Amino acid sequence: MALRHPSDMVKKIIPILPVANTFDDGSLLLIEPKNKIYVRAVTGWFAAWRWVLVWATQLVFYGLPWLPWNERQAVLFDLGTQRFYLFGLALYPQDLIYLAVLLMLAALLLFFVTAVAGRVWCGFACPQTVYTEMFLWVERHLEGSHHARKRLDASGWTVEKIARKGGKQAVWLLLSLWTGFTFVGYFTPIQTLWDAALTLSWGPWESFWIGFYGLATYVNAGYLREQMCKHACPYGRFQGAMMDRDTLIIGYDEARGEARGSRGRNAEPKALGLGDCIDCRLCVQVCPTGIDIRDGLQSNCIGCAACIDVCDSVMEQMQYPQGLIRYTTQNGLAQGWDKPTLLKRVLRKRVLVYAALLLAAVLAFVASVGLRSPFRFDVVRDRGVLARVVNDGAVENVYRLHVMNATEEVQRYRVAVLGPAGLALIGPVELSLDPVEAKTVPLGLQLPYATASALAGQTLVIQLEMTRIEPEDALVRVLEKTTFHVPL
Repeated sequence: MALRHPSDMVKKIIPILPVANTFDDGSLLLIEPKNKIYVRAVTGWFAAWRWVLVWATQLVFYGLPWLPWNERQAVLFDLGTQRFYLFGLALYPQDLIYLAVLLMLAALLLFFVTAVAGRVWCGFACPQTVYTEMFLWVERHLEGSHHARKRLDASGWTVEKIARKGGKQAVWLLLSLWTGFTFVGYFTPIQTLWDAALTLSWGPWESFWIGFYGLATYVNAGYLREQMCKHACPYGRFQGAMMDRDTLIIGYDEARGEARGSRGRNAEPKALGLGDCIDCRLCVQVCPTGIDIRDGLQSNCIGCAACIDVCDSVMEQMQYPQGLIRYTTQNGLAQGWDKPTLLKRVLRKRVLVYAALLLAAVLAFVASVGLRSPFRFDVVRDRGVLARVVNDGAVENVYRLHVMNATEEVQRYRVAVLGPAGLALIGPVELSLDPVEAKTVPLGLQLPYATASALAGQTLVIQLEMTRIEPEDALVRVLEKTTFHVPL
């Protein structure tokens, strides 16, 4: 085999060329600038439902802290007293498993909804969507339509512009601060927080979190908007793992819409070689993330259905059938399925299994909460002395009894011990706790000399029994194991 001269060998080199984006002076633009999206207002069936959910979610969020329940706040996570209240449910820090399970069930429900209907949560009930919708409403009423907002931003500073922009910022700030105040009101009693606000006597932590949450609302809903959905929120990235070709999405019927093009209202599309899409681009103008739904399924689509509303209105004006853009599935678009077939495929076996598992988990959670004991107690041995000999040679062990009343009513209990013959309580046989009170009481157990001498050197497993004797209509008995040490 003949060797090739090095000069005959040609190296393949991938050239590195500058991108086309440059500034006006010809210098290189490394980061593509963000073009502000001026979202066009839209009306329709889905827009009305979006506002229904805005009202529903915000009435719950802003109103729940002011709802009284048993002479207290209905929902309160009181970190100061380490008591957590969910309507009639009073929880201790040891009960946080219930809150954790509740959050897990909420996440499972979100995943189930995503498997059925894609990002419908993002488009209608996500806090980012809800507050952006509220901030946009303020912006439209103070600065005008999307065309008016464009002209206002492009114009110079005048008294009118300052008044409009300043008024918008003032309303945004007030709404953001009230949102932060309400958020903190779930952790500090909101009436106490309100009284402190009137005298400007908030504590440092309340001030910090009101400011922090208010600032987050102001920046996210006022300025970041679609950037949060497109770049910061991970949900749009992993939704693909929960969706398949039979999941409901917002889709553009390409077979019906193409070829797109403008035409007169009375023109016959087929005669012009056109589809039903008139290429008005209104679907792009109403999209809060600025995408073109006609480009197919995209991770930046939040499923708000604004494009469906505006496209249906255009189809109605053109006297074409509605549904050029609609809720459908990828298989539905490809196969041209009708609604009954589409729904049958959406309610497929996998979804029904998910629904059954979710229902079973919810029922198990409800049963666990319903069967929860109205009180609990723990027995802790005294760490200082394992056992001691007292009068007449009796052996005594000392314990601490930690009792927690898990209800909002006064409870009275009777304590007893189950163990060797002669083992007796030294301490309170009955005790009473106020609503949602926790108390620690010392407790001694004595074993007579005759029994102790026969059991010398042994560690006995015994039980403490606590019986609720008041209220009298519901007796509850709880047993707790511990040990009794008999020295040599």
